[in-house]
Amino acid sequence: MTGLGLQPGVVALAGASGLDIFVQTLAKALALGSLYALLALGFVLIYKTTQTLNFSQGALALTGTWFMSMVFIDWDIPGRFMGGPTWVHWFMALLVAVAVTAGLGMVIERLAIRPMIGEPLFSMAMITLALEVVLRTVSFDAVYIEARILGIPWGARTFMIGGAWIPWSYVAALLAALVAFAGTWMFFKTRQGIAMRATSFDQEAAMAQGINVHRAFAIAWASGAGLAAVAGVFASMPPWPAAGVASVDGAFFVFRALPAVILGGLDSVVGALLGGLIIGLVEIMAGQYLSSYTNVLGVGYQVVVPYLVMLLGLLVRPYGLFGTKEIRRV
Repeated sequence: MTGLGLQPGVVALAGASGLDIFVQTLAKALALGSLYALLALGFVLIYKTTQTLNFSQGALALTGTWFMSMVFIDWDIPGRFMGGPTWVHWFMALLVAVAVTAGLGMVIERLAIRPMIGEPLFSMAMITLALEVVLRTVSFDAVYIEARILGIPWGARTFMIGGAWIPWSYVAALLAALVAFAGTWMFFKTRQGIAMRATSFDQEAAMAQGINVHRAFAIAWASGAGLAAVAGVFASMPPWPAAGVASVDGAFFVFRALPAVILGGLDSVVGALLGGLIIGLVEIMAGQYLSSYTNVLGVGYQVVVPYLVMLLGLLVRPYGLFGTKEIRRV
């Protein structure tokens, strides 16, 4: 994943003070953490409701970004049907792309996941891994045969805080995560949201109370796929040298976000947000402030740091910071 210029590394600012470097590094860390949080939220919603580890989440991010490119660039939806500013068209196209990806998530749930209800969880996880390979292969072929762009309204524009240059894409990623989590919090207050929460605690008891568990499953997969699309789109923004849809590597993206999911807790929405921000923070900060020790740590040390944080977190809290502890009778 190379979007948002978020590969962990050194922030170089000519003549910048230590505070300026810290501010720009912090902005970069929050942006990356927001992307991890978005992907983790979709992962958590699916696991929380269906007990399925969805390893295809990263591939859905790439597929959703491909859909966004087709909707906005190829088909000019909704620009050809209405006037108004380009940025309005872009956000409306994003909603269309998210809806299409959510529909794909519902199809996956109906055809590949629902028939596996009651089967070993390992088998369901392997199905999602197979889906990851299929979706990533198809999407990669589509975006590499012909280079695709997203027409980001703000492009690579930046603004200054003191002497630090902050890309607007960093702000956009953070706002996207905040909106997604606020929307999820409000949704869980609705009747259907309460039904999904009941399903996550006990599917059989929920069915006994007249809750449509199949609908809850479909909504969870639609929400997870839609959030993956949002994460993919916001991970494909400048600044970086080779912007475009192909910059979102599905498998790499999801496994980079996995420490955030595990650290926060597999079934915790709050944990997804905080886990994503924590992992993004330590990854970028390590890349910035330990860069002088690459001769000892190695060039790719910053990619290992999130997994070390995850391991330390699990040693202290095996179910994650906000995960539900399982009690088993022996």
